[in-house]
Amino acid sequence: MTDNGLPSVIWQTCTIIGIVQQTPTIKSFFLQLSKPFIHIAGQHVDIRLTAPDGYVAMRSYSIASSPSVSGTIELAIERLPEGEVSTFFHDVAAVGDEIELRGPLGGHFLWPERPSDPILLIGAGSGVVPLMAMIRQRHQLKQAVPTALLLSSRTAADVLFSEELSSLEAGDEQFNLALAITRERPERSSDFARRIDGDMVKDVVVRLQKNPESVFVCGSNGFVNIAVDGAIAAGVNPAAIKTERYGG
Repeated sequence: MTDNGLPSVIWQTCTIIGIVQQTPTIKSFFLQLSKPFIHIAGQHVDIRLTAPDGYVAMRSYSIASSPSVSGTIELAIERLPEGEVSTFFHDVAAVGDEIELRGPLGGHFLWPERPSDPILLIGAGSGVVPLMAMIRQRHQLKQAVPTALLLSSRTAADVLFSEELSSLEAGDEQFNLALAITRERPERSSDFARRIDGDMVKDVVVRLQKNPESVFVCGSNGFVNIAVDGAIAAGVNPAAIKTERYGG
């Protein structure tokens, strides 16, 4: 066990068993673990690539899939032009390839074990990945806690897991989806045609009909700062807000 009470993790080999193009810049990679584990929604894994000359590149990626005993996890990886690891996955990796991985990691940005009061999720782009794991865990465990997701994307085509999110919202009165589309007009009247701001966060909080007991925000530094400030301005207890920051 580690100092925080979570199980210790080791490097293992996993095999790519499926690849799905999700958006123009994001692919899902389904990895079969050689040493299966059950994670908590919000956790991540480390990926390690080693070149023939011994050069090592390592990156952390959030787990998109819900906790499962199947021994398979999903990573949704965005292709970054200067990203050593992401370009390998998008341009080189193929089904059948073996990858080094360790996890699950992270003990802070976690879906509550027994949620009761409303929960607000706020993400931008690939920042929705750990939030999607939370939404899937909530659905899998049939937890009826009111939950809202505010997700910012450039266009409708860039909304990661769009069809699944829409289907979940259609079948669950306690789940609300709000999109902030920044480069085109959104199709739904319940969505926004601008970048995230404080008024937008307040609007989504109101949809929950009660201040959330937990708020999870994932995205770039600037995005996270705006979302957190908006949640606090909407009356959310700062202690209820947890953040995960990607890049600068």
